[in-house]
Amino acid sequence: MEFDFNLPGLGRPKSSRPERVAEVIHQELSILLQQKVRDARLDGVCISKVQMSPDLKRAKVYYSLLEESSVASARKGLDRAKGFFRSHIAKTMNLRYTPDLIFYFDNQQKEIERLDQLFMQIHQEREEKNQGE
Repeated sequence: MEFDFNLPGLGRPKSSRPERVAEVIHQELSILLQQKVRDARLDGVCISKVQMSPDLKRAKVYYSLLEESSVASARKGLDRAKGFFRSHIAKTMNLRYTPDLIFYFDNQQKEIERLDQLFMQIHQEREEKNQGE
């Protein structure tokens, strides 16, 4: 016997509030990194996306580096500035709990570049094979 979890009262529709809060946190952190932070380790750090937990108590902050610098030093700089970021978010946003910020390096751009190179290599090999025939 299968149970239908879509009956009224058993499940709630997904809320859009975590996405809205994540967008505001993304904007605030980006502004702080550009205008207020003076740590040299955070030069070239760019916030790529923010994901909130459904209870709004944790925020996964994904960052990337504009220039080739040390990921470890950027991570240390972000961890050191975490308290500053949280206090600014608490002052500017009307939330019951100030979310805990968890930083993750976003290597998606490097992966895209690697795949582009592989596709170009495959394309060149096919052209060479077609010219040889």
